[in-house]
Amino acid sequence: MWLAFLLLSTLFILFPQIDIQTSALFFNGDTFYLKGTLFERFFYNSVKVLLTLFSIGSLSIYIYNKVKKTNILNIDTKVIIYIVLVLSVAPGLIVNATLKEHWGRARPVQIKEFGGTKTFTPAFILSDQKGHSFSSGHTSAAFAFVGFALLARKRRKFWMTMAISYGILVSFARLIAGGHFLSDIVTSFFIVWIVTHMLYKIIFKKDSAI
Repeated sequence: MWLAFLLLSTLFILFPQIDIQTSALFFNGDTFYLKGTLFERFFYNSVKVLLTLFSIGSLSIYIYNKVKKTNILNIDTKVIIYIVLVLSVAPGLIVNATLKEHWGRARPVQIKEFGGTKTFTPAFILSDQKGHSFSSGHTSAAFAFVGFALLARKRRKFWMTMAISYGILVSFARLIAGGHFLSDIVTSFFIVWIVTHMLYKIIFKKDSAI
């Protein structure tokens, strides 16, 4: 995964027009025509709802297990620490608090090529456009469900497939709305995937392919 991230990052740096051409597929000369559709709004709004439900649900089960001296879904203190770190380190600290807030890259919908006023900046290049495109916060939050999938003791491949599929759908919703470039999405995916697997390996002392 580290190698794949390096290769794809190099590709976006050498050929920044990939971002423009990909976003252009969903721009009709006037607007990003799929922005505001049911699909786009549903997946955009679903992230916060699902993460809140999963987080509160996990915490509730943990408290119940403590009080009743039981072990429903094997949610113990170590699992709760892991979940907190999964949600806070990659999506929270790295993507949202560091990259989005300080990188400055303008969103597709904001740049001149798509009817905006700001200047396009290639991926991984610090920008003075005061934008919040790099990298994608929604993508990072959606792929955080990979962390929950890793906890599954049964049917892990199924839950991992579901988590990845959901992340892809949310990412696509951001792309078609002009909210993020393809490189924003790809970067967030790799950051979350790598950090989540590292946390899993460290906390649970198990092998995890990254």
